Amino acid sequence: MITTLSANAKEYPVYYRTIKVDGINIFYREAGDPSKPTLLLLHGFPSSSHNFRTLIPLLKDDFHLLAPDYPGFGFSDMPPMSAFDYTFDNYSRYIEKFLQLKGVQKCSMYFFDYGAPVGMRIIQRNPAILEHLIVQNGNLYAEGLSDILKSYRKNIDENTEASRAKVYQAFELEYTKFEYLHGVSDPSKIAPESYQLDQLLMDRPGNKEIQYRLKYDYRFNIAEYPQWQQTLRTLAPKVLIVWGEHDPVFLKPGALAFKKDMPESEIHFYPTGHFALEEYAVEIAERIRVFLKANY
Repeated sequence: MITTLSANAKEYPVYYRTIKVDGINIFYREAGDPSKPTLLLLHGFPSSSHNFRTLIPLLKDDFHLLAPDYPGFGFSDMPPMSAFDYTFDNYSRYIEKFLQLKGVQKCSMYFFDYGAPVGMRIIQRNPAILEHLIVQNGNLYAEGLSDILKSYRKNIDENTEASRAKVYQAFELEYTKFEYLHGVSDPSKIAPESYQLDQLLMDRPGNKEIQYRLKYDYRFNIAEYPQWQQTLRTLAPKVLIVWGEHDPVFLKPGALAFKKDMPESEIHFYPTGHFALEEYAVEIAERIRVFLKANY
């Protein structure tokens, strides 16, 4: 049986676009009506906006969605390290300029992994931009730091050939698959092209050196945690936390810690790992829809 849209209904396709920010092509996914509330989706390591490929279609009828790729990730440009400062602070400035070019003055933000320090730096500079906050395995508390993350800093600081090699193991397929598969409830639900695509992009010449630089730079995120926590206490946004509780990178106590500063935070755990959307996109999308509609 073929159904047709009613006269008042409108389909919102997902667009795959690029925009130049200071001469660098930023790839992004966009969907929904720009007149509706904007949700900025900020990806993590070692992924890209591809991580949101299942979430975006589930929310596009109700919200305006933007999901950019950082330089060196996904399908954005990957300038050489001599021509681009691969730091979280610089990423935040490029995403802030991206939002300005898209005409976004206020938005809700979805933090995943690296998206948390990128997004918080934007909020620090421009607190008025934030409407509501959704956090999915994006850490802002010492309680959430795993031994995996602590080992990166230890090995980078040691700075021997052997210690550097240990960090570089995080840029190989075995580790990429580990991040996708560890702690999931059903490995057969994890699409292999997800981690294979991440790895193909990781294997581009020069990219692993970029990723090493970002692992080094992560220490400056940890140093900012107390200030970011204070900012969130001051702003007191509505917060939804949707967290893969078996994440080996950002631990469950990191999700619970949000309650210290924002006791009204709504928290939902899912029996999966770091990439919670790979298994629970439908359930998480419904939580987001209810949360945002209740607060706009």
